[in-house]
Formats: sequence, structure tokens, C-alpha cells
Amino acid sequence: MSLNPSPNYRFLGSVALLTMLLVASCRKTELPAPQPPAPPVPPTVNITPPADLGFYIVGYVPSYRDPDAIPDVKFKMCNVINYAFAAVGATGDITIANPARLSIVVDKAKRNGAKVFLSFNGTTANWAQMAGSATTRTYFIRQVMGAVRSYGLHGVDIDWEFPSTADGTSVTFTALMKELGDSCHVDAKYYLSAAITAGKYAGAYRDAITAELLQGDKVDFYNIMAYDDFSTTAPFRHHSDMSLAQTSLNYWINTRGMPKKRAILGIPAYGRASGITQTGTTLAYSAILAQGGSVLSDSATVTVTGFPNYTIYYNGQPTVKRKAMLAKSLANGIMWWEKGQDANDAGSLLKAACDTLGRAY
Repeated sequence: MSLNPSPNYRFLGSVALLTMLLVASCRKTELPAPQPPAPPVPPTVNITPPADLGFYIVGYVPSYRDPDAIPDVKFKMCNVINYAFAAVGATGDITIANPARLSIVVDKAKRNGAKVFLSFNGTTANWAQMAGSATTRTYFIRQVMGAVRSYGLHGVDIDWEFPSTADGTSVTFTALMKELGDSCHVDAKYYLSAAITAGKYAGAYRDAITAELLQGDKVDFYNIMAYDDFSTTAPFRHHSDMSLAQTSLNYWINTRGMPKKRAILGIPAYGRASGITQTGTTLAYSAILAQGGSVLSDSATVTVTGFPNYTIYYNGQPTVKRKAMLAKSLANGIMWWEKGQDANDAGSLLKAACDTLGRAY
């Protein structure tokens, strides 16, 4: 028998091999099981305080003042203008006083190189109710940030002034400022400031400003209201002397640990009586000068309806210069309540401070 297969065997083997190849090629290819999509990566939120403005010169402009009556140079002397006020409602709504005037202030400030903040005040009851709930705090912050963007502002100033440890609003004030600070500081875009008491008197109001806020970075600076230390019964008492300025800065910086860069010393551009009612007897610095008061003095004899020839106490230029230098040495700025009460000539308190500090304008 031959060892070589016959041609028929070779043919049949080739057919079998071809058949096997065709069958294999027709088998369904098994695909890997589908994988679930990767979860979306949340965007990174950058929460950082904005750039420090250096030595702050803050001037309030109330809604009842005509900004056109304040010369442009007085805006140029400040690097922050606070428009006062927008009011907070109990449920978080906000109401801006004279919004058309806010637009004028924004335009005038920007033309003269100043940042513009919207300052918020309101009744103690409204602040307490709004801040007492996470829901109404969130709603309030959304309204605030909407106004900031709508008017092209640079920051927010909170003038609650009187949160208290006695009723628990110190806790909700802290929560509000932390949440608002985070919103302002997204991408280091907006500033947040707050007005606080002079710190002279111990108690529930002073203690409501917590160490967490003072030493944290949620609030960029504090406007220390080192004025209005008056008495309706004790005569010859100045409401804003050098001693109060020194006491205020010493308490907030040295006793409470507020960083120097966040401490702004408040200076009044008005005068108060002592030993009599404050109703109708306070006068703008410019009005005191108009009645013969001296830019070189801190008191004058003035007259208003019903109160002839009483003594009014204010800050003249020498005291303002000393306060400006005190703030330069110990703190990081000065604040004025309010710009419309200052003189607009060589007797200006703001001009005296800027000249002393060497600020160009």
C-alpha cells in the first residue's frame, strides 16, 4: 500500500479544513461587558481672599447725600467707598436705598480709582431672624451677591453692629459672615468688611465678635467705630477723643488678637454734645465750622433750635492727624462716617489725614 494519500483524500481534507475555517469565522465575537461611565468630577472652587489694598481709607456715602456735592478729589482720597445702606429683611430680602444714587456713586468712585462696597444695615430683629436659619442666610447671600454683580461692585460691608452673646446671635452672626465670606472670596473676587463696636465696654455686644472670625480669613477688615462714646448726663465728655482711639485699637489687636492688617480705625466727621440730649444737637463738622468752630480745636460753642450756646465736641485737624498716624503705626487704615459731613476746602479732615499719611490724590 502506498504511503502517499490519494488525490481524493487530499481533496477531502482540504474541504474539511476550509469548512472548519468558515465555521470559526462565522462565530459571534464576544465583546467585553460595558463599563459604567465615570462619575463627573466636580469643578474645583477656589476660595481665597482678594488682594490686600494696602492702607485702607474708607469713606461712607449715605443714600441721603447727593454724591455730586462731594468733589471728585474726595473720592480719589479714599480707596474704598461704602454706599449706605441696603436693608436686610427678616426672610433675607434686601432693599437698596435710592438705587439710582448707588449707580452714581459707583461711577464716580470708579472714575477716581476707588473700590465700592454696598453696606447693609437693618433692625436687630430682622438680622436675628434672617441669620437664624441656614435657608434664609443662603437666600440673603444670593440676593447680596446678585446686587454686587448687577451694580459692578467690589465688596460687601455688614453693619449689623449689635449681634449679642445674650440671645445667641453671636453664633448666627459668625455663621453668616463665614458663609458670606466664602461667597465673596470665590476666585478672590470680592471683599467683605464689617462694622464693629469700639470695644471699650465689656459685655454681650463686644463678646459677640468671635475669635474664629477675628483671626480667620473670612472677613477682610473691620471698621472699628471708635466714636459715639457720649453721655446725656455728664458734661464736658468728648465722644471720640484720642484715648478712645488708643483703647479701641489696643483691645481689638492686642487683647483679642485681630491681625493688624484687618483693623481700621473709625473717625467721625461730626460732633456731639455732652450732658444734654443727642436729638437735634449733633452737627456735621462742616456745620460746626460754619458756626465759627476752628479746624484747630476739638470743641466749639454752637446753637441749634431749642439749644442756644452749648458745647459740641468733634475732631479737628490736629486730632485727625494724630489718629491717622496712630492707625498707620498700629493698624491698617482709617474709616470716616461720613464723607458728606466733611468740609470741602482746606479745612477738610480727610485732606488733613491724607496729607499726613503722604497719600497722593
